[in-house]
Amino acid sequence: MKLTFLGGVGEVTGSCYLMETADTRFVVDCGMFQGGRDTERKNRARFGFDPRALDFVLLTHAHIDHSGLLPRLVAEGFRGPIYATAATCDLLQVMLRDSAHIQEKESERDRKSRSRGRSSTAEPLYTMAQAERALNQLQPVNYREELKPHPKVRCVYRDAGHILGSAIIEAWVEDGGDRRKIVFSGDLGQPTHPIVRDPEHIAEADVLLVESTYGNRLHKTLDQTLDELEHAITDTLKRKGGNVIIPAFAVGRTQELLYLLADLYRAGRLPEMDIYVDSPMATRATEITMRHPALLDVEAATLMQWMRKSRKRPRISFVQDLEESIALHRIKSGAIIISASGMCEAGRIKHHLRHNLGRAESTVLITGFQAAGTLGRRIVDGAKEVRIFGIPVPVRADVYTIGGLSAHADQAALLGWLAHFKRAPQRTFVVHGEPDTAEIFAAAIRGRLGWHNVAVPGARNSADL
Repeated sequence: MKLTFLGGVGEVTGSCYLMETADTRFVVDCGMFQGGRDTERKNRARFGFDPRALDFVLLTHAHIDHSGLLPRLVAEGFRGPIYATAATCDLLQVMLRDSAHIQEKESERDRKSRSRGRSSTAEPLYTMAQAERALNQLQPVNYREELKPHPKVRCVYRDAGHILGSAIIEAWVEDGGDRRKIVFSGDLGQPTHPIVRDPEHIAEADVLLVESTYGNRLHKTLDQTLDELEHAITDTLKRKGGNVIIPAFAVGRTQELLYLLADLYRAGRLPEMDIYVDSPMATRATEITMRHPALLDVEAATLMQWMRKSRKRPRISFVQDLEESIALHRIKSGAIIISASGMCEAGRIKHHLRHNLGRAESTVLITGFQAAGTLGRRIVDGAKEVRIFGIPVPVRADVYTIGGLSAHADQAALLGWLAHFKRAPQRTFVVHGEPDTAEIFAAAIRGRLGWHNVAVPGARNSADL
């Protein structure tokens, strides 16, 4: 049997791993490449296999860097089932449609550029119709229940604790007289973080693929993060009398922020406040989260019960139409506005920044990674002025960076998860990390755990198992 690394190696996006035997061929994840100058070319490049020859797809979770090329896979002839947890299937109903909408809008903008004599790629990466076809091929899977997608393959999905519905996949694959257990970690969450449960432990594997996004660093503790969040908000609302503007990813980060704000308020650590969630996708993702209470950790479930019963609770409003969003610009104090996109590159957040960045009494709270070249990165790097919609906007608001909310496990948590294996896998591949980070983490596995057969594969490399 052969394993080929088609994405999610040498970088943290584009996850896709191809398994081939004499009897079957399938991929784990089919993610979109994001960030960097070469992104467009890589997303439009031919797959490293014939999509028509695939028997099925196993999906670890809904994030676009793991799922975003599924519509293109279907457009190029894949007709088999796409297996994912029920919560992941629900989130993809929102995320793949939104991604297709963005592709079509960008294509339309490109066509206008071409009409002005500029070169462009006019065709969208995929269309809404193709996204709908991919959604029709989803097959929901329950955690910890055996799945047999093929006579020679059986799988079990385990909770990865990353976002709602995220999974570690255990796959037993037969090829001739050989049988291998291959474990795909997917993206692993940081233990003790709120909302979702901690990652499940795996006892054994013949072959392991483990992520390394933050394999070279440690996150701040949750207590430290809560102290930072409390200070930023109370300082703004009580001392300065302004607003708090929070760019946030719609899936995962927004729901975590709502939990933390409500929990701090319940503990008497935050004052009266009006919280506005101004992102249609974040609103839908929050609704989906509420539909899966069995997947929440104990703390999140307890807080939800308190929110339902208590009369004295934070005021949370989900902003729907554009007129409601525009009306928020008239609020000068006391508001916490959570809006997408998380890197400030598109969507309603840009309008809220335009109306608040220039106000010394307001605060911008950065809670997620800001890629190089993005508006969010320029703000974090201390720009005195930024351009929003072509208009120069001075940066007078306070800017706080809260670094402890990552949904990815840090080095200590990753090593802790690996330590639960009863023995070292025969082969371990470190994936889903920048090159230097992956090498540092691979060295940590060898040094701390004493595992010897640990490798960092290159893009499109193959391994015979």
